[in-house]
Amino acid sequence: MGVNDSLLLPVVDEDGAPFWEYAARGELRVQACASPTCGELRFPPRPCCPHCGSFDSGWRAMSGRGRLWSYVIPHPPLLPAYAEQAPYNAVLVELAEAPHIRLAGNVVASADAALNSVDPGRLRIGAPVRATFCPVGPDGFTLVCWLLER
Repeated sequence: MGVNDSLLLPVVDEDGAPFWEYAARGELRVQACASPTCGELRFPPRPCCPHCGSFDSGWRAMSGRGRLWSYVIPHPPLLPAYAEQAPYNAVLVELAEAPHIRLAGNVVASADAALNSVDPGRLRIGAPVRATFCPVGPDGFTLVCWLLER
C-alpha cells in the first residue's frame, strides 16, 4: 500500500491553492509578503501579512531542505484509512531557509512508498530531510512528503 491509497486530503482554500499547485509541479514554495519594506515568509498562507499588514503577496521557491523539528508515531485507535499502515510517522519539518516555518507531513522511503516505509527508529529530532512530492488519490493530488538525507 503506497502513500496514494485512501489518505485524507487537505481542504484547499483560495489562499492555499497556489501551494498545492506548485507541489503538483514538484516545487516547494512558501507565501511571501510582496511589500518592498517587508518580504517576510509566512505559512500557512493567508490574505494579509501578519508582520506588516500588507495584502500583497507572492510565492518564493524553497530548496526543499529542512530538518525534523518534531514527530510522533501514531498507534491505534486510528482512522480506518490509516489502520493498515500503522505504525507510521507524522512529522513537523523546519525549513532550512525559514526556520520559523514548519510543515507537517510524513517521512517516506520514496515518493510512492507507504507511510510506514521508514523504520521509526531511524527518526531523530534535527535529522536532515528533503522534500519529495507524493501523488495521492484517484485525481493525483500531490502531498509534500520528506526523505531522510543520508
